[in-house]
This record gives sequence, C-alpha cells and structure tokens, in this order.
Amino acid sequence: MIRKYWYKNIALFLIMALTVILIKGCHSFLPQQIHSSNVKSIASKCRIINHELGESCIPLHPQRIIVTDQESLEVLVALGLKPIATTKADRLGSKARILEGKIDGIINLGRESQPNIEKIVKLNPDLILGFLISPQNYKLFSQIAPTVSINYTETGWKKILQEIGEIVDKSQEVEKILGQYQQRIEKLRLAFAQKLGKPEISVMRFPSEIKNTQFLNQLSFPVSILEELNLSIPFAQRQVSNSKVSYDNVSLERVDLLDADAMFIVIDPGSEGNFQKYKNNPLWQTLDVVRKDRVYTVDSGYWISGSILSANAILDDLVRYLLEAPAKLSTSSQRATL
Repeated sequence: MIRKYWYKNIALFLIMALTVILIKGCHSFLPQQIHSSNVKSIASKCRIINHELGESCIPLHPQRIIVTDQESLEVLVALGLKPIATTKADRLGSKARILEGKIDGIINLGRESQPNIEKIVKLNPDLILGFLISPQNYKLFSQIAPTVSINYTETGWKKILQEIGEIVDKSQEVEKILGQYQQRIEKLRLAFAQKLGKPEISVMRFPSEIKNTQFLNQLSFPVSILEELNLSIPFAQRQVSNSKVSYDNVSLERVDLLDADAMFIVIDPGSEGNFQKYKNNPLWQTLDVVRKDRVYTVDSGYWISGSILSANAILDDLVRYLLEAPAKLSTSSQRATL
C-alpha cells in the first residue's frame, strides 16, 4: 500500500515537472516567434538603403516624398514623380523655368539651409530625400520619416541620377532618359565640330557672396557638359585651374583670363551690381569676346548645378547662341591663321 502510494506521488511529480518545463518552453519561444514575425513583416514593407550618413529602411513604393533641395526636386520630376514639398535655393536662381507646369501644388518649406520642420512633421512624409543633408538635419529628419542623403558631385550627376532611380524604383526610366541624352550629345558634337571646329568657351559666374567673379573649370557641372561636346574652356584657364574645387576666382586685374571665342555669364540673384562693376571697367572692354559681342547671360537656376533637365537646358542655350547664331564664330585656332 505504501509502495503504491509512493509510485503515485512520483508519477504526479513527474507530470507537474514536465508541465512546468513545457510552459517555460512555450513562454520563451512565443516572444521570439512574435518578434521574428514582426521583423519579417517590417522587412517585407521596406528596402534597406545604405547611404553616406547611415542605413535607412524606405518604403517599397513611397507616395509622400519630401526633397530638401532643388537638385533632388529636378531628379524626381525628370523621373515622372511629384514630391509633396521642397525648399528654395539659398543662393542660386530657381529651377522653375525648367520645371514649369510640373511643380504646381508642391509645398514650399523655406530655404534649403533652414527648412520648416513643423511643416515637414505635419505633412507626414514616408521618405525624405536630399543632397548632402547635414548630420544634424539627418538625425532630426530620421525621427520624422526614413531619410536618405545623397553625396552630390557636380560632374557625377549621371551616377547620382541612377542612384536615385534605384531608390525610387525608376531605374528603367533613368536608362531611357540617359540614352536619349547621349544620342543628343552625339548629334550635337558632330554639329559643333562641323560648324565651329573647337571653340574655347568661357563660363563665368558672379556669386552673390563675393565681390570677385569666377570662371568655372573642368570640375564644374556646365564645363563637364561642354567637354561631352568636345568643347573646352580657354587654355589659359586650364593652366591656372584649381584641382580641388569647380571654380577659380578672378579679380578685375586678371580679366584677361576670361577671354574666349564665346562667354556665358551666370549671375546669381543679388549679384547684378557686381557684374555691372566688371562690365563698366575699361579692362572688360579690352576682351576680344566682348568687342565681338559674344557674351551671353544665362540662368543660374540650371547652369551651376543640376541633373538631366538642367543638362538639356544648357544644351538648348549652347544651340541657341552658338549653332543657331547668324554669324559663325571665329575660333582661337582660326584667329591664329589670320
């Protein structure tokens, strides 16, 4: 009787111990299972994008994109997308001219350097995208929505266009418009060679923040486009060009560096007075390009930095002033034989 009772107690103890083990096992497994399920669910709704400031999980198909600068706005518009908000350039002219009819209704967030954070929060974006976002702004923006910062270089605009195309799932559209651009370049390269030979083109900028002028060199956005057409800046400029930045400052005493077969002048908003100071100086009048009236003022909104739309707008200006001009340019090589 005692032995039977003892066996009964042992059996009961074993059942209770096994039950505790099973309960503990289920308890430890369930949270892990739920966590794993949540991770898979989140991962299935976004893509991991590595960029210069970190890693962001962005929506597969973002619908409410905010861009923090005019160049990012241009790229999205070129790809057939319309962000809900953007900023205005701090120094350069607006890109409205090349984006006309495509940016109506986009909310203004203020200047690039000081975007309106309160507006951004209220707009509830699902992606914030921009060039060279500061670490401070990136930390702030990332608390509002997934944020991607693109490392912009003036001559690397095609690669950047492809990068953004991947981010917004528009890679096929990127290849299409780059292909069309390349075809245009090849046709214009031949046209320029046949009509003009190899003219030297000076691209000047009057920035709003300094009193001197600048010529843009091979590291700049517009000169990189000239080089695609086998056109170049003057030899004198190439000799003194800074190898680290896209421009070189030029004082009134060295305006001789600006002489060329044709000159394109980019005037930032607010720097018109500085341009007039140069223009009215007797040294300016000694330039051969000035005497031959081959000086053209162009829009700073697309001549200083940009992407595919700005590049095509620059080509439009080059065609208008150089190819469609009634008189043929006398190039530096031609002048040497006269």
